[in-house]
Amino acid sequence: MTQLKPSVITAILAINSNAKVAVTNGNDFDNCVIEWLEGTTEISKSDIKTKLDELNTDYTNKAYARKRAEEYPYLGEQLDKLYHDMTAGKLDTTGEWHKSIKAIKDKYPKE
Repeated sequence: MTQLKPSVITAILAINSNAKVAVTNGNDFDNCVIEWLEGTTEISKSDIKTKLDELNTDYTNKAYARKRAEEYPYLGEQLDKLYHDMTAGKLDTTGEWHKSIKAIKDKYPKE
């Protein structure tokens, strides 16, 4: 599952997971309209901006993980490789599963 870039609603819910809120233009912080619903205590725009910046930094820092996830084989295929590696006694760095996963990790290292 692909992680979406954080939005205003993401930031609000990160601050208050029970918030009842409607956000128009939620991907444009400067022009968004926030409507607080059902008595939800309003969160200041500066607090929302701070949280949004924090979430965006985290999102940017984890680009490697999203790229890896796109290239990893399906779990069933990985388990099949592990099974064959186990049968061949290759549960070390010589196994096909290890080599396939390592290639992706090397291609997209943690930054």
